[in-house]
Amino acid sequence: MPLILPGNVASALGTGYDVANSCLFEADTYMTKSVSSGSQRTFTLSFWYKRTNLTTGEHHFPISFFNDSNNRISVAFQTGHSFSIYAESSSSSQLYLNTNRLFRDIGAWYHVCIAVDTTQGTEANRAKIYINGTQETSFADDDYPDQNADLVVNTDLYVGVYNTTNNFLHGYLSEVVYIDGTALAPTSFGEFDEDSPTIWKPIDVSGLTFGTNGFYLDFEASGNLGNDANGGTDLSETNFAATDQKTDTPTNNFPTLNYLDKGLAATNPTMTGGNLILNNTTNFGDYGIRSTMAASAGKWYFEMKIGSSGGNSLNIIKMDERLVFSMTDNTPNSGVWGIQAYDASKTNLYNDSSYVSQNTAMWGGFTSSHVISIALDLDNGKIFFAKDNAYGDTSGNTGDPANGDNPTFTIGSYSSGADFYGFYTEARQNEDNGTQMNFGNPSFSISSGNADANGYGNFEFAPPSGFLALCSKNLGSDGG
Repeated sequence: MPLILPGNVASALGTGYDVANSCLFEADTYMTKSVSSGSQRTFTLSFWYKRTNLTTGEHHFPISFFNDSNNRISVAFQTGHSFSIYAESSSSSQLYLNTNRLFRDIGAWYHVCIAVDTTQGTEANRAKIYINGTQETSFADDDYPDQNADLVVNTDLYVGVYNTTNNFLHGYLSEVVYIDGTALAPTSFGEFDEDSPTIWKPIDVSGLTFGTNGFYLDFEASGNLGNDANGGTDLSETNFAATDQKTDTPTNNFPTLNYLDKGLAATNPTMTGGNLILNNTTNFGDYGIRSTMAASAGKWYFEMKIGSSGGNSLNIIKMDERLVFSMTDNTPNSGVWGIQAYDASKTNLYNDSSYVSQNTAMWGGFTSSHVISIALDLDNGKIFFAKDNAYGDTSGNTGDPANGDNPTFTIGSYSSGADFYGFYTEARQNEDNGTQMNFGNPSFSISSGNADANGYGNFEFAPPSGFLALCSKNLGSDGG
């Protein structure tokens, strides 16, 4: 069955309310809204967030209210990965809660609920932080506002950035809600699952009372990602593309490349596109990055688009194998089965510890227009590679994943369920956008759009019959 690496929260469930979309924020993308009037003392912020970047020294701001640097409210994942809310007025601190708990999981969705009501007599009731339905009570800093304090809220509001110029968010946001004038409990936005009581999952928020300046971002309109689904004034968008609308959500989690693997390289490669695009401007390519999900059984499908010609690779790897294998002497590790889009005239294949150079008509080489597919059959220990949907083995025979014929490789000494196999990719030196992954939540524009048999994923080519997107909705299905 599949394994999710690292942990996952709500999206391990396949039932209940479904969230359709999220929005990718990174680099210089953000949303703004200018508001006035409304409550200065009582409000609620709620959002789901999947992190993609843990760079030391960077704050990441999902939401902030910013008049100027001396009058603001900022909600942030701190440089050391704690979570905080800070409010300042006329250069004087009014509120600062900074958790002792750290949040470093780049494979899971977090739900954050912040409820503020400065009219409360008990100071600890004037500001509350809930993560995944549970109130945070252990703080490195816990300065509460004075009773009836007016905070700098309902001024210029920013989603995905501190103040348009720095500290951009890196990750996926979903179900972003601002409630003006009411401090709500997290149960207005989520609930613990009846059958799995430690799992926190979203609920429908469309019936809430949002107040004067409240809004609800569901990100379901690809051409208007700042649309207020509550019917209010839309948020203004900066630097978004239609591809920033994602199907990786709190109710259906998709793999990404594992950010925590990249530290193995002497000079770390970088990732963009929500940890789906691998860029390597300095390394030759001896280091790669695994996926955040793996499986020991089932039939799974995914794709990679070549961003720049030469040296990009797509592989299956036993998850207990070391990542490094040398492309300088063409000697792969055992436990790695892969395809390297070497250049426009040549393809390299590696079968466990054996290297095969291919220049048959089928594998004649790759350019930036080509898409590589993998159909991974972990019920029978077979791996099928395709170039632009043409499957084949190392002799140039046509492969047929649905019937199990002519796999590119078979996994030696294979026993279904005994080992976990994940996905592993590399990009060679000086190749921005070298490896563009699609586990069903694409990093690149799809020309046609194809889901699996269960209706999940968005692929350039139709998955072969019986093969599914590896995502939390497919856990426990016929494929897993």
